[in-house]
Amino acid sequence: MNSFGRIFRVNVFGESHGESVGVCIDGIPAGLALTTDDFLEDIERRKGGTQKGTTPRQESDLPIFKSGIFNNKTTGAPLTILFENNNTRSTDYEKQRAVPRPGHADFVASKKFGGFEDYRGGGHFSGRLTVCLVAIGVVAKKLLAHVPLSFGEGLGVRSQILEIGGENDLEKGLQKAIDAKDSIGGIIECRVNNLPLGLGEPFFDSAESLLAHAVFAIPAVKGVEFGAGFAAAKMFGSQHNDAIEDATGKTRTNHAGGIVGGITNGNELVFRIAIKPTSSTPKEQQTLNWETNQIESFSVKGRHDLCIALRVPVVLEAVTAMVLVDLLMLEQRIPRILP
Repeated sequence: MNSFGRIFRVNVFGESHGESVGVCIDGIPAGLALTTDDFLEDIERRKGGTQKGTTPRQESDLPIFKSGIFNNKTTGAPLTILFENNNTRSTDYEKQRAVPRPGHADFVASKKFGGFEDYRGGGHFSGRLTVCLVAIGVVAKKLLAHVPLSFGEGLGVRSQILEIGGENDLEKGLQKAIDAKDSIGGIIECRVNNLPLGLGEPFFDSAESLLAHAVFAIPAVKGVEFGAGFAAAKMFGSQHNDAIEDATGKTRTNHAGGIVGGITNGNELVFRIAIKPTSSTPKEQQTLNWETNQIESFSVKGRHDLCIALRVPVVLEAVTAMVLVDLLMLEQRIPRILP
């Protein structure tokens, strides 16, 4: 449900307009140096209001450590981190309770939970909870630095936006939405270098399966492709196959995206995700008023992202690192006690 992982196991909790959101991470080795400063860069990358096209809602998002840290080192016990919600406008949502917003979880959440769900700001379904994913990613990235490698440099996870609204020129894509007074989506790519060969547990826990599972926990993700992805459907097998060049498994091309048979092959991991246009748009739409049972015109009010894809790269890095750390721990490639 709200948990993921087998050894590096995480649990996310909270609602968008509740007192706080947070995460509990179990399985962290003892001795990992961790302070507030470690979180600041990635949390800043996720924030809205700091770049054109993002929500003006601002939260300080300073992590509050509640357990699992002593003298700035992890203890081996579960690490619990809270992020307070201090800048909310719940009345924006009380006024529109009768009209479930198109593209949001309002309708299905109310039906599934009998109307008891916290609907303010999307509640537990909100992108607000991605700050918890980012926090997980900070810890996971620090753990990746402790993976013993035969290579000269450590494991690196990095993501970047490739397109907004179908445009490689991101400003141009964003301007399309501004001109239309609407929201817009994008495509983000993630790459991981120096990934060890042999990660992944077929059949159902293949590296691709676990990464896709975690990626789809990010709100607004509608698709994922590895390597050549959907373009592979237009290729001949002789074109798509990656020729092996040496005993390390290095390949001449990387159409597989670094995973073959559900197992990492030692080459760079490459995959992309599709982010839908932000569901909250000022453009007038039609929706059901479930109090009057009538269809009526509706426009989303409040503070929202024009293009949520702008804030997703750091979240994508986070869930990728989370999955890889769990797989590496299964292979006992991360010590249980750090020096």
